[in-house]
Amino acid sequence: MKTFDVAIIGAGTAGLTARKEVARHTDNYVVVDDGPLGTTCARVGCMPSKVLIQVANDYDRRKKFEQMGIEGGDDLKVDSAAVMKHVRTLRDRFVRGVMGSLTDWEKHLMRERAKFIDPNTLQVGDEKIEAKKIILATGSRPFIPKEWQDYRDNIVTTDEFFELEKLPKKMAVFGLGVIGLELGQALNRLGVEVVACTTNKALGGLTDPKLQDYVSGKVTEEMNVHFSAAQPVGTNDKGQITIKVEDKEYSVDKILMAVGRTPNIDKVDFKKTGVKVNDRGLPKINRNTMGLEEAPHIFIPGDVNNERPILHEAADEGKIAGHNAVAPDETCFKRRTPLAIVFSDPNIASVGKNYQSLKEEGIDFVTGHVSFEGQGRSIVKLKEVGILHVYVAKKDKKILGAELQAPDGEHLAHLIAWAISLDLTVEEALRLPFYHPVVEEGLRTALRDASSQLDREKTDNELFRCDDPPIR
Repeated sequence: MKTFDVAIIGAGTAGLTARKEVARHTDNYVVVDDGPLGTTCARVGCMPSKVLIQVANDYDRRKKFEQMGIEGGDDLKVDSAAVMKHVRTLRDRFVRGVMGSLTDWEKHLMRERAKFIDPNTLQVGDEKIEAKKIILATGSRPFIPKEWQDYRDNIVTTDEFFELEKLPKKMAVFGLGVIGLELGQALNRLGVEVVACTTNKALGGLTDPKLQDYVSGKVTEEMNVHFSAAQPVGTNDKGQITIKVEDKEYSVDKILMAVGRTPNIDKVDFKKTGVKVNDRGLPKINRNTMGLEEAPHIFIPGDVNNERPILHEAADEGKIAGHNAVAPDETCFKRRTPLAIVFSDPNIASVGKNYQSLKEEGIDFVTGHVSFEGQGRSIVKLKEVGILHVYVAKKDKKILGAELQAPDGEHLAHLIAWAISLDLTVEEALRLPFYHPVVEEGLRTALRDASSQLDREKTDNELFRCDDPPIR
């Protein structure tokens, strides 16, 4: 039986990042993966979805042409087969980029399914291997509720969506979290007749009640949304599936199932490690070391731990796990400021502590508000939609978090994340430069609104004096 210093199960973002870190210290490691290579993000997630979104937003822009004096917009048409071919072409390019480094370490790769025999032993295909440290990075898979499994032929998961040769004429979208909202809006803008079903107003993961109401209102202005679960009725002779939601029935060609993902920990016989798990089958993980509290030699980074299923978080967790798998002493790493962006139009984002977590933790804070309806740069772009809420601690005036829907919100979210990471107060952030006219001026307005609600010193000024100390 072969013995390795480290066995990495899964070659997605977390596993590949862990492998790179492990390889810096030992050549005695193995990577086990029997699925398609290329990472979830590149193959079926963030990258192909952004290609489709870009096409949809470019096409939707035609609605503004007449207002801007550009004629002929009404004559534009969508060839959905060509659209999907374009999406796959760029998708394949992204996958090639991920696969480019494979030749450097292919000798370490076993294309088999791995399962635990005991805490240190794995069954890999027909052979058994032993590892001093094990990094479990098996990712996740789309979840299909039990009541819909009999209609599998009419269901497209997010792992399958980009293989469609062309877009269906009618489609239901179940779930308006990140992926459902992004793809649902893109499909609607490309001319697909969309009916979307979600059970609450937390679109894109928003927790602020005022933002939830505002964003849900704006989304329902654009497409048909029901804030209720759908039930299956049956299929018809056209091959369509009929669904019932509230008091209405719809017959659609396909259902895009985007109601969540299931961690793949159940695929590796994890119970044979003897480690206790919760009702979702997940053990207690130290998120600053990625090691298990009960079995510190096992690390679980990435989507499989179901904490922050986002690429940059998976990469960070893989690096932490890889480091601690080969380091003589365990290292505790600080985690980056939480940052989640939905590439709907306008963007939706959550940064740092969201409204719900602040309330649950009992933190005393004020909310800085700005509307992008009537904001200068938003008027120029003909994108006057969105609001931004910045949360600031009353005690020390530190910026704690934000939730937003805004034009170019992806960039606003980064600025706020950096300000939080640098531990800035609202006054310190206001001393930083804001150009005119830019969407970022909206952030300054929100910061000023928060500052006005705090106990301010008489000497407060948004400009540095010559003898002021620099920002930390």
